[in-house]
Amino acid sequence: MTRPGHGPTWLHALLAACGGFLIATLWFDLMFDVQVRGHPAPAGPLPEAVVASIAGYYRRVTTEAHPMQWLVGAVMAVTLLGTAWTLRYASHRVLRWTAVLTAAVPIGLAAARVFPDAVRLGTRAGSLGEQSALARSIFADHVLCLVSIGLFTAIQIALARRGASVVAGR
Repeated sequence: MTRPGHGPTWLHALLAACGGFLIATLWFDLMFDVQVRGHPAPAGPLPEAVVASIAGYYRRVTTEAHPMQWLVGAVMAVTLLGTAWTLRYASHRVLRWTAVLTAAVPIGLAAARVFPDAVRLGTRAGSLGEQSALARSIFADHVLCLVSIGLFTAIQIALARRGASVVAGR
């Protein structure tokens, strides 16, 4: 249901679900990315076994899992379009604009840098030092994305609850 100026509760619930899906995707990525911890960048390249493990994962999820990676892209598109659509409602403008930023920044980063870097790492192209730099960069980007998408999801849950309480007359 919708109350004038508040937007549909179902849309915020859908966007929260999209956020949850993206958090789960990031969590799986981070299960491999976290291997870079304990190997500081100035100390040189990561051990071959670490790079091989991370690169193997990214080869599977970016190349060999085709067309399943399109699902992630579709969820990202729904997230961006749905969040932009909510800007047409007058209530909670600051939360809505914050949601736009907390979705657009990590999704833009993923499209512009993380995904291309993951594909490149999955091919094992370049020296061990170059592959290590890619793995470290992907890890840092994924941590930023996880925090941002977590905030986005929390905002959507809050907006869905507020919309539901308005419709219920509370």
